[in-house]
Parts: sequence; structure tokens; C-alpha cells
Amino acid sequence: MGLGRRAGTRQPRQPHQVLAHQGGRAPHPHRARRRLRPRRRIRAVNRSQPLAGLSSIRTRLTVLVGASVLVAAVVGTIGTDAGVPLWLGLPATVGVALVVTRWLASGMTTPLLQMTDAAQRMAKGDYAAAITTSSQDEVGVLARAFTSMATELEQSEEHRRRLVATVAHELRTPLSAQQALLENLADGVTPPDESTLRAALAQSERLGSLVTDLLDLSRPDGRGVPFSPGRVRVQDLLDEAVDEAALQGRGVSLVVDVEPVDLTITGDRSRLAQVTANLLDNAIRHSPSGCTVTMTARTDAHQWTLTVADDGPGLSPERAERLFHRFGPGGDGGGGTGLGLAIAAWVVTMHGGTIRALPADDGAQIRMTLPLTPPNSSPSPAPLATDRPVPTPTQESTMSVQPVPTTPPLRDGAGAPPQGAVPAALPSLSWSRWWPERVTAPQPRLVLAALAVGLLAAIVLPDNALGLGLLLVLVAGGASLWLASPRRSNRWSWVTAALALPLGLTTILTAHPGYIFLAAVMAGVLAAVACTDAHRVSAMVASVAAWPASALRGLPLIDRTVRLLGQHGRTWAALRTSVVSLVLLLVFGGLLASADAVLGSWASALVPDISDLLVFRAFTLVFFAGVMLAGLYLAINPPAVDELRTSRLTDRRIPVREWQIPLGVVIAVFVVFIAAQAAATIGGHDYVMRTAGVTYAESARQGFGQLTLATALVLLLIAGVRSWGRADTASERRVMTVMNAVLCVLTLLVVASALRRMALYQDAFGYTTLRVNVDAFEVWLGIVVLGVLVSLFVGGRWLGRLALVSAAVLVAGLSLGNVNGFVADRNIALYQETGEIDSFYLSQLGDDAVPTIHESDLPAEVKACVISRSSTQDGGSTWPEWNLARSRADDIRAGYSLRPGCTLSSSDRR
Repeated sequence: MGLGRRAGTRQPRQPHQVLAHQGGRAPHPHRARRRLRPRRRIRAVNRSQPLAGLSSIRTRLTVLVGASVLVAAVVGTIGTDAGVPLWLGLPATVGVALVVTRWLASGMTTPLLQMTDAAQRMAKGDYAAAITTSSQDEVGVLARAFTSMATELEQSEEHRRRLVATVAHELRTPLSAQQALLENLADGVTPPDESTLRAALAQSERLGSLVTDLLDLSRPDGRGVPFSPGRVRVQDLLDEAVDEAALQGRGVSLVVDVEPVDLTITGDRSRLAQVTANLLDNAIRHSPSGCTVTMTARTDAHQWTLTVADDGPGLSPERAERLFHRFGPGGDGGGGTGLGLAIAAWVVTMHGGTIRALPADDGAQIRMTLPLTPPNSSPSPAPLATDRPVPTPTQESTMSVQPVPTTPPLRDGAGAPPQGAVPAALPSLSWSRWWPERVTAPQPRLVLAALAVGLLAAIVLPDNALGLGLLLVLVAGGASLWLASPRRSNRWSWVTAALALPLGLTTILTAHPGYIFLAAVMAGVLAAVACTDAHRVSAMVASVAAWPASALRGLPLIDRTVRLLGQHGRTWAALRTSVVSLVLLLVFGGLLASADAVLGSWASALVPDISDLLVFRAFTLVFFAGVMLAGLYLAINPPAVDELRTSRLTDRRIPVREWQIPLGVVIAVFVVFIAAQAAATIGGHDYVMRTAGVTYAESARQGFGQLTLATALVLLLIAGVRSWGRADTASERRVMTVMNAVLCVLTLLVVASALRRMALYQDAFGYTTLRVNVDAFEVWLGIVVLGVLVSLFVGGRWLGRLALVSAAVLVAGLSLGNVNGFVADRNIALYQETGEIDSFYLSQLGDDAVPTIHESDLPAEVKACVISRSSTQDGGSTWPEWNLARSRADDIRAGYSLRPGCTLSSSDRR
């Protein structure tokens, strides 16, 4: 078991057939040939990724845009030809185009999303990220490069964790030899003569040299490493390595075989000694006790080789491929981490040579090939190579001579990035931060509910007037939203439902389509706010905007739901077969039917006509189903709208003087206006005529619109000052409150002035529906201003809901309060005072005003003429368009007949 040197030569080992695994059996050649024969595979269209077969992202985008535009053009043309109105056809067309775009784009961004998730995980230290994609386009290439990068980063992290173990391993060999020598000296086994002390000194020098090498290897580019070539006798070089290894006391025989014996080369002796020591130490550690390690040196005319062979377990192709990388052998089973071989490859590269692992039937063989004389300008040594994944491992592994930096760039100062470095980008705001998708599971029930509401709308709404059918659609849609919302048990949800009910009843209690539309919109606003549980005005605006935005936000969930419904292969197979059969029937049947008159007559009798009404119903189905899908997504995944505050849009705040002075100017203008109104009120009509040259009523008409706009602008001004005005001290905040309160009080006086102006104008020139509506709007603005005034002193979290509830009550009052009947009654009262009436305008008030006109004291001929001309129906109404106001008007109108010579008078309504 003792260590010794054996003279003689060792026969080189004959290469054998390369096996897939070390110690395996060679496969039969014919069997292997059959195994390598590629199989023919028929590629089918991938339903989940229909454009996966295209190898370029540009081609995919071209097909995607072209198909979407084509579908939108075809659907839009069909709707236009069928007379579908723009408000119905445009959303339906866009919805169909979005569905097609979503389907074609399936899978295109999946690798990007996976890379984003992997990058976030890597930032937290988790490098086990693998991007799975079969795409061959640019995104697929990027995904594979990202996976390779993640693997390298994971290995680099492992390298850093094992750095201490690496240094300990590289210092262990000379320390062990020195420790053994010192123990022998201390125990008296070895006399402390000159040769022994020189051996100890040599070990210490090598230890210092190794520490210097580790520092040299830490340089980013490997430049500046000292290189001192000289004449080196190979036999002496190997003998010194054997003598040093003998001090470790392992039971392995060492054999040196140099031919010719006096082989002398040129190189850095200390570096080459380091290489031979590392190679020999690696072979000894992997050789069983009692085995032999052989070092064979040969030469030819221009180069020499050194082969180190052992009788150990050998190398698998994967290990051989990573042998000369840092931690390349993998694991510490052999007693080291592999940095020694990486250093050996680094020194060989410095001498202009190569090092590789040779195939062997047993054991392992490592051969380095060096020139007899290194080049005058030796290449910069490659620092330690990183362990990179290789797709197809081979039995031989050659160390690359290209320098590969492995150390991170140094930082200037305490953690500061190097000068000139580009700072990392700030995290961008994403709507997923305030609109998280809490429900991600497929929702087939909600999709079916949306389709049911769309189908109901397609049946009862087209070719019918607004009435009971629309009420059924609104009730079905509202009930679906209420049942789907997790907030349905909240008190606020019950309040919005109570307000939405009378708004929905407008469809059967009022005949005016404008009020029906306004009530339906207000009911939708209440539903959106109930789903999000918004409090602030800005949050309510965001809630309303989130409904159409849900059509985009909810596409992934709809996609997952459709995929779940499509897991039943027979269903999709039957659907595909039906669609293909229908297309072929239309194409070939149309061609043959147009070619033969008899077949054409048969086809005309069998095939029903696709009428414009059918197309209209299809568009109605798509429109209402899409609106319901978006609303249901908003109900189950509401955004956090209360977190969207206007004050967070920017960090910049308006300095104190810059908001106080403009606000003071506005207050002064309002004070002057109030003073002018007081002068006009005290002076009366004569003062106004003498000062302005117009009547009091004309003056009132001219200023109402401006006052309404001024009231709305004041609300925006106060909101801006409160959001972005700087008020750091208590006194500044007090000044802001007082100035806003004064402006609110003055604005209330302006609102009162505007309402008084409109009342005077209507008394002089008559009432119209528009004038009553703007009166109501001005009243609502006054309520909001009053709420703002109160919120200045008690807090304003309730202000948004106050504005919404008051608006809903106002709309319900206008819709159910029969504004047209009120306008007719006031104009009839004015007729009794002046004897003049605009009978033409009276007939345009519609069915809502018919009962009022019928019960009035108008002359019989005027009454009959107005009522008989007020009909807006063609007759033959059906149950979906039943409406109470329209039904009462029809019953009253049946008692009047259009008399000959009936004419309607008209006057300037101003």
C-alpha cells in the first residue's frame, strides 16, 4: 500500500466504442439505426395556439391584424346593409373582432408572461425558472435564451455559495503535505536536515503561490497575470509532483513515463508545476486504494503531451463535458469542487495549449497538449469558465481559449453602481395593481347567463318599441349582476337596487324614449358603483369606465371558460363539422343553384330568406351578451377604485400663493356678479332696460347657460385646490377651508339666481322639456355644492354617494314625474292667461302629455287636432312593447278623429 515510483512504460489504452453511460453495453447497430429513423408526424392545427406554425412574430402579427380587420369589415358591412344603427352595430362589430383577435393571439404572449413571472421570482432568489414553449419565432428564441440565462444565474449563485469550500479545497493539498511533513519532524520520524526544511519551504512557497493564483483568477478579464517562461525538464517536473503527492499518504501507486527521458520544453515552471500537481491530485482522489495512476509524456516536432490516467470510476459524457468548468464535476463526492481542473485549464490556455478528457473503457484519462515553445505573445488566460448547459454532450471536452469573465463588476462606494452605469428602471404602474383578478377559475354559469340575457334581448327588442320587453331585459341583467356580485348583501347594494327599481319601471310608465334611455344609463351607473363599492366621485367615475374596460380585462377569463366548455371533444367536433358542412353547402349549393333554374327554384322554396330583422337580432344578441359579460366580470372582479385618487396623479403641489390668489380672484368676480344681481332685483325691469337695453326676461335667457357652466367649473376648481393645493400648516389649511366655503356660498347664490332667471323666462315665453331638464340639472348642481360646503367641515367620504343618490332620484323624478305632461299643463295655463299657445309643440310632447291635454280646458277643436296629431305609433303593437303611458294615450286617442282642415299653430319658443 506504500507509495512508490515504478520504472518502465505503460501501454496506451485502446479506445473502445462510446457508450451512452459509463459501464453500459453497446447497442446493436441495426437496432440503433432503426431507433434513429425519424417518425413522420402529421401536424394538426392547434386550437389553443392557431398561429403556432408561423415562424416569425412579424408574420403572426400580420395575419392577426389582417384577419381582425377582415372580420370587422365583413360584420360591419352586414350590419350596415341590414340597417343596424351605429350605436348597436359598432360595439357588436368591435366585440366580434376582439374575440377573433383574442383567439388568434392565444399563446403569443405566454412565454413573455412566464418570463415576467420568472424574473420576479429570480429577483427574490428563486432561479428555478423554465420557460416552456415550442414556438420557433423570435419570442420562442428569447424564451429559450431566458431559460439558459436563468440556469447560468442559478449556477453562479451556487458558485458563490460554494466559494469558501472551493478555496478550502485548493489550499488543502499543500497544507496537507506541509502538515504531514511538520508532524514527521515533530515526532522525530524525519530528521530536520536541509532537504527536509527545503521541502517545507517549497510547500509554503506553493501555498503562497496558490493564493496569488486565486487572486489573479478573480480579475474580470484575466489580464496582467505574470508569465515567466523558461527551460523546464519534464522528467524533473513530474518527479516533483510525485514527491509532493507521496506526502499525502494515500495507498495509490504512481508511475511516470517520459519519452524521451531528457524531454525539455519552454514554459512557466511554477505554473506547470501547479498543473501537474492538480491533475495528479485529482487522479489520486478518484482512484481506489491499491490502484495505479500513470503520468505519460510524449513529444513530436512541435508539441508535447501529458496524459494522466487513473483506474477510478471514469467519466460520463455529461461530466466530461463540464470537467474544466468551475464546480464542473458536480458535487463533492470526490473530495473537491473542481476548481483545480479549472485552474489547470487556465494555465494551459496561458501556454497556448488545450486540455481535454479522453474516452476510456475504464478509469479516466486527461490529456493536455502544449507547444514546445509558447508563443511570444501568449493569449490572455481565460478566467474560470462557467458551467453552461450543453444541448448534446460529447465524450470529449475541450477547454475554450476565449476569455469568459466571471467576476461581477466592482461598485464605486458603498453599494453604488459604477460610474456611467444605466440605473434600473422604476417599476411601472400596472392596472393589475388596482384591478386584481380575484376570481380566476372558469365561470361557465356566468357566460351562459350573459348569453341568455343576450338571447332574450334579441327576441323581445328588435322591431318593437321600448316597453315591457326592455324591462324584462333590464331585470334579467340586473338580477344576474346582483347574484354574481360578492357585495350583494352590503347595505349600499340594497340602496342602489332600491334606486334602480323605479328607474327600470320607467320603461313601462313613460313613453318618452329620451327619459327611458337616461333612466337605463343611470341604472347601469348604479350597478357599476354597487359592484365596486365606490365612495368618492373619482372612484365612481372609474367604476363607470371599468365596465367597458372589463371587455378587455375579462378576455383571459372568458378564454379559460370557453376552453373548459370545449374540453368535450365531441362537442367541438360536431361544431366544426357543422360549420364546415354549412360553408360547403352554401358555396357549392349556391353555384349549382345559380347554374340550373329547376334547382334554383327548389333552393328558393327550401332555404329561408335571411332577412334584415334576423341580422338585427344577431347584432342585438352580440351587443347585450357582450355588455353582460363585461358587467359580470366587473361584478366578480371589481377594481379597487377608491385607491385611485386625483391627488396621487402627481406629487407636485401648488404653492400657497399660487392657489390663494387665483381663488381670491374668482371669489371677487362672484361678489361683483351678486352685486349686479342685487341691483337688477332692486331696480326692476326699468333699470335693466335702461342699463342693458334688453328686457328682464331676455336678460335671464341669455345668462342661464353661462351660470350653469360656471357652477360646474366651481366644483372642479374646489376639487383641484383641495387635491393639489399645498397647505402644510394649520393656518394655511384654515385659509383654504374658509376660501372654499366662501366660494361655495357665493355659488349657491349663483344657483339661486340662475333658477330665478329661468323661472322668469318660462313665465314670459313658455315651458319646454329642455328648460325643465336644465332647471333640474341646476338644482342637482346646487345640492352637490351644498354637500361640498358641508364636507369642508365634517369630512367628505359620503359626498360621492350623495351626488350619485341625488342624481338617481332626480332622474327617477324626471322619468316618472311626467315632465311632458307638466310642460303641457303649464303651457295650457299660459294660454288661458294670454290666449296664445304653440299647438304644434304641444303635439310633439308625445304620449305622456295626451292625458293632460285630454283633461284640459282647451277648445275642443284644438284639443282634437293636437291629440290626433300626437301619435308616434304605426299600430299593431305586440306584448314586448307594451307601455302604460302609450296604452293610455292610445285609449284616449281612439276617441278623437282627425278633422278636415285641422292645422297646428307654431310660435318662436326662443
